[in-house]
Amino acid sequence: MRHMRRGRVLGRSPSHRKALFANLCAALFLTERDTYEGEANIPKVKGRIVTTIEKAKEVRSMVEKCVTIAAKSVASDEAAKEFGTTAERNTEAYKAWRKSENWAKWCAARAPGVTARRRVISMIRDKQATAILFDKIAPRFVDRPGGYTRILRLAKPRLGDGGTRAILEFVGQNDRVKQKAEKPAFAENAS
Repeated sequence: MRHMRRGRVLGRSPSHRKALFANLCAALFLTERDTYEGEANIPKVKGRIVTTIEKAKEVRSMVEKCVTIAAKSVASDEAAKEFGTTAERNTEAYKAWRKSENWAKWCAARAPGVTARRRVISMIRDKQATAILFDKIAPRFVDRPGGYTRILRLAKPRLGDGGTRAILEFVGQNDRVKQKAEKPAFAENAS
């Protein structure tokens, strides 16, 4: 019996399953990057991956947790900018800033953001995807309390085994906007 055992096994060992979820999560974040050096599989739409419906439902919670952690750390990053410096490293101005009181304040203000980055890196095991999450994705969802992704079931099954495919994507970017239809203006004085 599987009492109190939530989640799908997906026919994989626990280590394989965790690696699969980390890779899918990182793949979703990496679709948001700007440059693709020498890669053949550039995404057609940013912020969207296609996988099976079962995998999408399982990885969704991991993506939501990562985005929540990143969105909560945006405030600490903004607070740290107040005490930061624009001086180049190893210059006299930078060395003076390192010895000043602003450096200690900068470190204290930045600490929650660094902790959040480390938590996400431990979950998805990809530094580039983590950087994209914190720099591009998290600022979009700061005011949103949750529900950062949606799952759309595709009509055509996978060719090899007939598995049901789905799209896992971020909300807000590819949304359809309802437009009100304008009522036709009838000529009252038709002659």
